[in-house]
Amino acid sequence: MPGVERVTVSLPDELVRDIDRREKNRSKFVVEAVRRELDRRRRAELGRSLQNPHPESTELAEQGLEEWTREFPEEDAAALVDNSAGKPVRWVAGEGWVDGPE
Repeated sequence: MPGVERVTVSLPDELVRDIDRREKNRSKFVVEAVRRELDRRRRAELGRSLQNPHPESTELAEQGLEEWTREFPEEDAAALVDNSAGKPVRWVAGEGWVDGPE
């Protein structure tokens, strides 16, 4: 089980009263709220990254997986990707990743 660290946080009185009306355990409520917010921010960051990929990612997408894996020994490339899984996608500038082969 992960450790626990005590943190002091100041909240407006009315917010604490709202929490207390809905939850007996303030700490549990705050932990759940913080986790949800961190997850929301991670998803937002991922969305921004997918809409504006790093230039090397765009180069890799244009290069294609098959060409990229040619640089690896055959046994390494086969272990990297299961070609029977997933679905084909392609990068479209201005749109992002879309379903379908090129």
